[in-house]
Amino acid sequence: MKNLFIIFFLLINFELFSQNYGIDLERSKIKWTGKEITTSSHYGTLKFVDGEINIKQEAVTGKVIVDMESLSVDDLTGGSKARLEGHLRSDDFFSVGSHKSSTIEVKSSKKNGDNFDVDGVLTIKGISHPISFILNIDDKVAKSKLTFDRSKYDVRFRSGSFFENLGDKLILDDIELEVELYLN
Repeated sequence: MKNLFIIFFLLINFELFSQNYGIDLERSKIKWTGKEITTSSHYGTLKFVDGEINIKQEAVTGKVIVDMESLSVDDLTGGSKARLEGHLRSDDFFSVGSHKSSTIEVKSSKKNGDNFDVDGVLTIKGISHPISFILNIDDKVAKSKLTFDRSKYDVRFRSGSFFENLGDKLILDDIELEVELYLN
């Protein structure tokens, strides 16, 4: 009976230190940056469709779903903005017509000071690959910077991984993401 009481006490305390949070879809966002081999770059944002984060004392788990139809280019205006957004949504890049969402799912994590070292899976265009990043959670805001290789997700346009002799037309494969999740 004493062991049963101890197990029950531990389970209750474990749950007290575990919190599930949804994400504020209006305020949460991803800033993306893509660069060419020259000094040229473009950036914009993506929004979320859904997401949940579970924070424990020593680990975090969760999954967020990114709305690929929300892809915007924020460094251009007018016709240039509309053309680049259309091109990025096309089959040359992210095939948004067929793949309306992408996901980031945490598979494991470990507390490291004020941060969490996260190993997860990034899925774009239905293609999944492991990804690692550092997640900081402070005052119900989770932030991370991560980079993914677009060529692994069949995003081929002007990629040096698929085409040769692109010269100064080469677009780098690495896409930088700054994720900001406001937790409810």
